[in-house]
Amino acid sequence: MQENSETFYHNLPNGVRLVVRRIDSPVVYVGVMVGVGTRDELPTENGMAHYIEHCVFKGTERHTARQIINSIEGIGGEINAYTTKEETTFYAATLPEHLRRTLRLLAEMVLRPTFPKHETDKELGVIFDEIESYNDSPSELIYDDFEGMLFDGHPLAMPILGTKKTLRNIGSSSAYPQQWMRLHYRAERMVVFCQGSIAPERFFRLAEREFGGVGVGENPSCNPAGNLRETRDRPATAPRNRQHISYKRHTHQVHAMLGNIAYPLGHELQLPFYLLNNIIGGGSLNSRLNLRLRESRGLVYTVESTYTPLSDTGYWCTYFACEPEHFDECLRLCNEELEKLCSHPLSEQQVSKALRQLRGQMAIGSLNQENNALAMAKSVLYFGHAPTWAETFEQIAQTTTSQLIKASEEILTPCHLSILTYK
Repeated sequence: MQENSETFYHNLPNGVRLVVRRIDSPVVYVGVMVGVGTRDELPTENGMAHYIEHCVFKGTERHTARQIINSIEGIGGEINAYTTKEETTFYAATLPEHLRRTLRLLAEMVLRPTFPKHETDKELGVIFDEIESYNDSPSELIYDDFEGMLFDGHPLAMPILGTKKTLRNIGSSSAYPQQWMRLHYRAERMVVFCQGSIAPERFFRLAEREFGGVGVGENPSCNPAGNLRETRDRPATAPRNRQHISYKRHTHQVHAMLGNIAYPLGHELQLPFYLLNNIIGGGSLNSRLNLRLRESRGLVYTVESTYTPLSDTGYWCTYFACEPEHFDECLRLCNEELEKLCSHPLSEQQVSKALRQLRGQMAIGSLNQENNALAMAKSVLYFGHAPTWAETFEQIAQTTTSQLIKASEEILTPCHLSILTYK
């Protein structure tokens, strides 16, 4: 067992990683993060990871769907899950005295789901509604389409929700998702995490009891679905040429996104670029793009930029929506601001000011214990340790102007950006 401040780590013999952060809180967050997501699917399986996230709530060897809900919600807790391109996470918030019950239920869901067809058929309808809801929201759908454009031909281009066609195939039997889980839900890909007023030794003991039997790198000998292959290595991404694509979506506004491939997790410029993105169009009203497009010109309601680092790649994008007659001006203003960052390096005073702002934002964000717990688990999944927000900020504070110049030139140069529009 290793100790880092109030964060404690332990690896089970089978490779499952455990982490607990001891904080003074009346609530415990506990969960399982699995390093499996949409990019691990074949095209014919698109939507499988998200389907599993939904359907493990529908029944296990020991619990019905109603019992799963009542087991946590009935004691005032909350249970949730989500899927990304690279991870699937199941977690709950509860009182410390219910930790054992909660961890046991999560283990049952992740390790022993039964996918009862009378329940999963109903859940397919729920997922179909989720897909249609997404299609009705261009400000959300454009992110999927932009990823599809940037990573065209790669599994990262596939939508997390899948398609109705692939989902009908996935839901045709309980054997298919169970087989997929046996292939992918392996011990070395799991992080079991906890945050709250809990003794680390107690959590480690409970977690080992529930997850100590997870298999390592299982390769199924049978193939009931007919299209599963043996252990899959994630294919590497390839550089893409700049693209300009426009879709007819019959929206009242033009929705636009411009961006580029960016740095992966752990890259030496990941944190400097995180700071740079916050300056450009992060969540503050004084971001450069918000000041230029909204405050100075009144051309948009929303303009924001997002940096998404992944395990071996990443991407950066800026989104805005405007009246059709303002699109050309908005695009020009965005490009001008980006060009300015590339050609006019930030002064030390500007970097210091940006760091001061980011420090306050991160301190406020640290009050969200749910996000803290999930960030801790993801950090352990990819790096084996989980720095606190203050420790992460200290790393960001080492950013140099030369790093910001390099990141600007490599990622933000307007002539290198791809553009996607809904008109």
